[in-house]
Amino acid sequence: MADAIINGLIEGGKATNGAPFGPALGPLGVNVAAIIDEINKKTQAFEGVKVPVKVIVNPSTKKYTVEVGAPPTSALILKEIGIQKGAKTKDEVAGNITIEQVKNVAKAKESKMYGNSMKERVNQILGTCKSMNVTCEGINAKEMIAKIKSGEVKV
Repeated sequence: MADAIINGLIEGGKATNGAPFGPALGPLGVNVAAIIDEINKKTQAFEGVKVPVKVIVNPSTKKYTVEVGAPPTSALILKEIGIQKGAKTKDEVAGNITIEQVKNVAKAKESKMYGNSMKERVNQILGTCKSMNVTCEGINAKEMIAKIKSGEVKV
């Protein structure tokens, strides 16, 4: 019998035995409460951010694995600057982020990013800031990327 895979997007540390996991895990005959506890422990660091979670269950042995993905970059940026949503229009500025906050997001996403250096990863995060109309240190994210590339701003 093939492993059952249940995917869900939950707020860090707030999984319940309701949807998406409870109804899917119940029929497999596993300890749903134990799985929910493990999900909450593994996602606690992402409190306030939705995190992708995958539960893999072997129906015959009842053994399971909980895999936690990285939250979307945009969700981490919103959490860092303390807002709920990005800009509604292309002219509106959603918020402002500091270089230190950008580094925090880059560190949180490190394993999922392509950049080899902190400088490259910071520029990737700033690219997401640009698309969300979030400024960095009070200037347009695109301008900040140029300043980092030229060496004017050190990362």
